Amino acid sequence: MQLDRKLGLDSSQIKQHALALGFHQVGIVSVADSQATSMQSPAAEGTVQPQAALRSWLAQGYHADMHWMEHPRRQDIRQVMPDVRSIVCVALNYYTTHQRPIGKEYAKISRYGWGRDYHRVLQKKLKALATWMEAQADDIQARYYADTGPVQDKVWAEQAGIGWIAKNSNVITRNYGSWVFLGEVLTNLVLTPDRPHTQHCGTCTRCITACPTGAITQPFVVDANRCIAYHTIENRAEQLPDAIVPHLQGWVAGCDICQDVCPWNQRFAQETDVPDFQPYAWNIAPKLSELAELSDEAYDRHFPASALRRIKPAMLRRNAQANLKAEG
Repeated sequence: MQLDRKLGLDSSQIKQHALALGFHQVGIVSVADSQATSMQSPAAEGTVQPQAALRSWLAQGYHADMHWMEHPRRQDIRQVMPDVRSIVCVALNYYTTHQRPIGKEYAKISRYGWGRDYHRVLQKKLKALATWMEAQADDIQARYYADTGPVQDKVWAEQAGIGWIAKNSNVITRNYGSWVFLGEVLTNLVLTPDRPHTQHCGTCTRCITACPTGAITQPFVVDANRCIAYHTIENRAEQLPDAIVPHLQGWVAGCDICQDVCPWNQRFAQETDVPDFQPYAWNIAPKLSELAELSDEAYDRHFPASALRRIKPAMLRRNAQANLKAEG
């Protein structure tokens, strides 16, 4: 069922409510408009459709063992929600000013995992937004996702004007750099869309040059098989690949190298106002030697309500031990 603005709920009201709930940015995509124009992506310089880019990425095996990326619903938003007419996209800044200590003895954890599990924080706010939308009229449908469903978060965020997909495949925003979490509310409301964001990486290739494993095979394309973040978070094998170990540089949970060198992040990162994203003290400077021997009980104490719980204790030990071997 298609619903229009006669119900008394329009784009500006939804945006105002989203901002009142604490989201830092909000934008809207018209699914009909996006489908009609084949969703041309500014990040690919207007030449590659996101669905085609995803199919090419999958065909090359760049998703490694992340087989959920192959689900056909990811390529057709109407398979996720048949009545969807618009998507409300949101971004939440998670940057804090804390810095990692210098020293090879320290393990490095990606900023996204320093504080409370971002899924919980995002989902609470998204649920509040979706529930409020549905309460405005009986026939309104709203379904929310926070990095947990077959939704191309980055593509929709770019289409909604949140930011642009950068050469390292992250979404960069003008106000916060790429230190943002993304979420969506799919709805059957017909809403006024925002303009898609334009691309602002220019000729910069710092992220490509800085990647120690060459995971960014070409601008906008990341091969997970070479990515430190993939191997420290998703790779369930008992041992990390020999080609990756010498380049770990202390990373045991994710990798921020391509974000740390980005000029947009260096110039425009802002301290978040979300208390939940302030880091647990131990996450900033754990020692590799401690993680290499971390017990399951200590794991539970150090990573409560944390997105890092996706990395099981044995994996953390493996990652730390691989770093110690590389430094050995």
